[in-house]
Amino acid sequence: MPQSLVKNYIHIVFSTKHRHPFIDADIQDELFSYLGGTCKNLESNPVIVGGYRNHVHILCMLSRKIALMKLVEEIKTSSSKWMKTKGRQYENFYWQNGYGGFSVNPKKTDVVKNYILNQEEHHKKKSFKEEYRSFLKKYEIEYDERYVWD
Repeated sequence: MPQSLVKNYIHIVFSTKHRHPFIDADIQDELFSYLGGTCKNLESNPVIVGGYRNHVHILCMLSRKIALMKLVEEIKTSSSKWMKTKGRQYENFYWQNGYGGFSVNPKKTDVVKNYILNQEEHHKKKSFKEEYRSFLKKYEIEYDERYVWD
């Protein structure tokens, strides 16, 4: 087949180091725009970027030209450097080492989009750790609790 045709929707989730609440109202929208722009520059067009105080959710269409691991590395590296330039309160900003990447059925992207849009309301009832564990359970991913958090 001479042509490569790909359509992979990916829901990426990662937190700040030690779940520190760096993502405040002053930086949230700008950070989400920055993350979306980074995805777009890497040809992984964002559907939505959102999150809450200590973590982000990115729903994007993964480019056929980049591995998920490389996309996340680029997103986290560039945004971490960028955050440190946004004021003294962000100079110790870091992302956690790991991430979650979950495939999304193209017919379910609206469900994921709405989930990401409602992060603030969602986290009135559930912590990031509880949320992340529920994704791991839903996707039947085996993990060792000792190595999930940093």
